[in-house]
Amino acid sequence: MSSNLRALDPLITSGLPLLIRPLHNQYFALRHGESEANQREIIVSDPKNGMNMYGLTSKGAKQVRVTVQEAYDAGILNSATVIYSSDFTRTQETAQIARQVLGCGPVNLTPKLRERFFGNWEKTHTSNYEKVWSDDEKDFCHKKEGVESRAEVLERTLALIIVLEEQHKGKRFLLVSHGDPIQILHAYFLGKPLDSLQQVSRLGFGEIDELLSVVVPFKE
Repeated sequence: MSSNLRALDPLITSGLPLLIRPLHNQYFALRHGESEANQREIIVSDPKNGMNMYGLTSKGAKQVRVTVQEAYDAGILNSATVIYSSDFTRTQETAQIARQVLGCGPVNLTPKLRERFFGNWEKTHTSNYEKVWSDDEKDFCHKKEGVESRAEVLERTLALIIVLEEQHKGKRFLLVSHGDPIQILHAYFLGKPLDSLQQVSRLGFGEIDELLSVVVPFKE
């Protein structure tokens, strides 16, 4: 655990932020549409695989287009929306569809929104997610089988939010990412402990949700 994460540890477990300030921007999370990996029911979390293969299925592309169009029609997202995306193929394709629908500027790619790394479970059946999540509920810092811990995922995704908060005001951001990173970040925004994510709904493929919070931790 890094020194930054050790500093965050009490508030991760309690759900209370270290420093309280109102958010300067709005943040919406978009999970990628169904991918070829999802269709084949295999875990793809290594950048060596995820950045070069396993894009969206035709069903996944449609899921994203429909959802983003609905958000646009409802005034939730618009052409001024700024998109940040994981650099995996499935999220890049998702982000590009969103950009086309919204008519907004270019997509900003970042490794901070990448899929959680599942270590030795790479390219195994998706049923193995349950084994990792079961261990997560006992210790959100565990790294069994070389997985990236929930705590580490929170640290990197939250780091992006902190930078955006420091650099912008009044912006609307769409963060295109994956199931675990979005759920973990959402839990933190809601003040839920990382060892009890069953309290936080998980976005389906191509779904959007706002990261709602009146507080967010900042580094001084």
